[in-house]
Amino acid sequence: MDTHDAPASRAPRDALTDVPGLRVGHAQRTGDGWLTGTTVVLAPENGGVAGVDARGGAPGTRETDALDPRNVVERIHAVVLSGGSAFGLDAASGVMAWLEEQGRGVRVGPDPSQVVPVVPAAVIFDLGRGGDWGARPDANLGRRAVEEAAASAPGAAVAEGCVGAGTGAVVGGLKGGIGTASAMLPSGAVVGALVVLNAAGSATDPATGVLYGELTGGIPHVPPEDEHAEAEMLLAEAQEETGRRAAGSLRPPLNTTLAVVATDASLTRPQAQRLAGSAHDGLARAVRPIHLMHDGDTVFALSTEDRRLAEGEFNDVLAAGADVVTRAVVKAVRAAEGVDGPGGVFPSYRDLYGEAPSPPAPYTEDSPEDCPAD
Repeated sequence: MDTHDAPASRAPRDALTDVPGLRVGHAQRTGDGWLTGTTVVLAPENGGVAGVDARGGAPGTRETDALDPRNVVERIHAVVLSGGSAFGLDAASGVMAWLEEQGRGVRVGPDPSQVVPVVPAAVIFDLGRGGDWGARPDANLGRRAVEEAAASAPGAAVAEGCVGAGTGAVVGGLKGGIGTASAMLPSGAVVGALVVLNAAGSATDPATGVLYGELTGGIPHVPPEDEHAEAEMLLAEAQEETGRRAAGSLRPPLNTTLAVVATDASLTRPQAQRLAGSAHDGLARAVRPIHLMHDGDTVFALSTEDRRLAEGEFNDVLAAGADVVTRAVVKAVRAAEGVDGPGGVFPSYRDLYGEAPSPPAPYTEDSPEDCPAD
């Protein structure tokens, strides 16, 4: 069998930090009207090649035009994911200040300290979910997140669930959050993803309680009529109460899911942009519907250029990128903890469904009793 036909396997941490050279830091505030945070993906000191693809109808971003392969920026130094809607883009200022202090950035003058760090950023909408509309990430929170990333050991585990930019995230009325996953290709190249799951759509099949990202295909499972009736009722009650608490906001639901997908395989800037686009397939498998007008779904792609890309391997990187994004969405849902606060009631997946309804088994020729009638 050709090595490019072999499936990818999970990398050791099953996290974005399995990509050598990448570090992740979270900072968040909760309580007293706060429910928001910031996450920073810190590139190696010499930066990384990057691309971006925004497909939602309401993106909130910074420095994304610089990543267009037609433009001058060759490398980036960090990616900022943040709560706070457009206000939360201020978190990137704190990250830039820290990077400048370290002398990390594009050198623009004769003195080595004269650098301009390139820090693309994107935000989710979580305003008011902790109660206080003005409680949003700022430059200080961004600095805290990048300092945590810098202080972490190489290959460190990444906290998941209601941390960092995922602190105030929700998905289809359930609590969302941070999820991360990674895979190792047969060549040894690593592809990883980190997702901030905050979607207007749902990650859960309401009829079965199964996460879309875990569905295996085959004949749909038709549960007894009342199998998940209680869970559906509890979710409906939570959504009604959340609507009551947010009744004065005079706005439609606003969301946005963000992701960073990265690899140590050496990519060109157009290839990085293609990887960001393919990673959206992973979101589409795990959230339904996705890319709505009030989502700002944005994916960044990053290459640390540690490993030469083998002939024909780029397709493997694209496929693995979508796969790890799907798994990161599933892990975000499973890691989240429910919230009942001034800004709304958002139960967790575990609150409603327990540990895990099993995905339906795929149909095979060995199960003729399940075969649909001709």
